[in-house]
Amino acid sequence: MGQTSAPKHHGLSAKTLRRLERASGRLASASVAAMEQRLPWFSRLPADQRASILMITQTGAAGFVDWLRDSQEALRLTTEAFRSAPQELSRWIGLRQAVGLVRMAIEVFEEQLPELAANDAEQAALIEGILRYGREIAFATANSYAAAAEARGAWDARLEALVVDGIVRGDAEEAVLSRAAALGWEPGATATVVVGRPSSDDPPTVVFEVRRLAARLAKPVLLSVQGSRLIIVAGGATDGPVLDKLAVAFGDGPVVAGPTVASLGEAHRSAAEALSGLRAVVGWPAAPRPVRSVDLLPERALSGDAEAERLLIDEIAQPLEAAGPTVLQTVETYLESGGVLETCAKALFVHPNTVRYRLRRATELTGRNPTDSRDALVLRVALTVGRLAKARGIW
Repeated sequence: MGQTSAPKHHGLSAKTLRRLERASGRLASASVAAMEQRLPWFSRLPADQRASILMITQTGAAGFVDWLRDSQEALRLTTEAFRSAPQELSRWIGLRQAVGLVRMAIEVFEEQLPELAANDAEQAALIEGILRYGREIAFATANSYAAAAEARGAWDARLEALVVDGIVRGDAEEAVLSRAAALGWEPGATATVVVGRPSSDDPPTVVFEVRRLAARLAKPVLLSVQGSRLIIVAGGATDGPVLDKLAVAFGDGPVVAGPTVASLGEAHRSAAEALSGLRAVVGWPAAPRPVRSVDLLPERALSGDAEAERLLIDEIAQPLEAAGPTVLQTVETYLESGGVLETCAKALFVHPNTVRYRLRRATELTGRNPTDSRDALVLRVALTVGRLAKARGIW
């Protein structure tokens, strides 16, 4: 009975496979040497990182032999070959550089594999095999980087939610700043907290839309969807036009912006005032969208916000009292007369031009014009809050 020929894998004899197995270490070393010669950035990597890449290449070369022996296990083997890489690899080099390393290794294999084949037919089979194997490795590389990016994205999202939650709760400045720094937030950037309803019941959709809008505005943001409210911390200048554009990211209902503060460490003040304004804005049906929390001081004070009361006293009641009794009395009389200039002048026994002068002086002191209906409400509430504070002995 004649001898049975040795089985072949991918058209390769057992002899060729043994040669390939013995040469796998040499092929890996030659690949790394080519990387050092042809890729300038590779030679600048630290020695430990280059050694890790050599280990990965050796594992890949050994995996090629196993892949040739059992093609049914190709996907699992190639994925496992790259999975042996340290988790830090994606931090050392980018995906494009990693694919460049794979391409370089495949080129070296193509150059040196033919000499390991037993005949010309097996040379062609080896070349075809390394090209297919290289494609599998490239896919495995891309999948590994994608998984790492997803993991980092999920971690960043959780960290971002922690930062925003810390701002809302008024956590220690150091904790907020250190976490925000990990997200790439500029320490010296100003911050403005904007709150309202989310535009969707699906938080990932909301996050995507806000991120896209922020990219168009070139505005750094931190955000968190907390149940029925969306909280955005915007960095940099947030003037009227910017706020108008940010308001598009919110759903139906009011949008309130807190004051702009000097740094993220002070953002809890902006958040507190913005959330207070969101609770109180129902008291002003004609409020603009978006509206600044400082424009909601009367409603916030009436809803029990102590900070709003303090601001009304510090910015309106005290300056009017410090200006002297004539200015304060003129404002009070003007408000009580329903905003009728002549009636106020008669009650004070002065000329209407004198009333006009004193009202202009009040506007200069407080930034509120008594002849404007909205500002008149603010002045009236501020003076009332001031009287109540005096009665309680806290002013």
